[in-house]
Amino acid sequence: MSEKESLELYFMPTCPFCRKVLAFVDANGIDLVRHDITADAAAAERLVAVGGKRQVPCLFHDGKPLYESDDIIDYLGSR
Repeated sequence: MSEKESLELYFMPTCPFCRKVLAFVDANGIDLVRHDITADAAAAERLVAVGGKRQVPCLFHDGKPLYESDDIIDYLGSR
């Protein structure tokens, strides 16, 4: 991963797919910004405004949304 790449994960704590991604992130020591959309209304609004839908987990990598837990894990694992 390049030093300039920005990673932000939008999630809900009760979502099993989000927990799967968070477990992978924690197990692999991946440093990224986390946004709990149930606790942060502005983050929830940004997720919809930028990503086009209120779906989690969503990883923004350099401002581009990536959905689906397996796709996120594959992306992070390849960095």
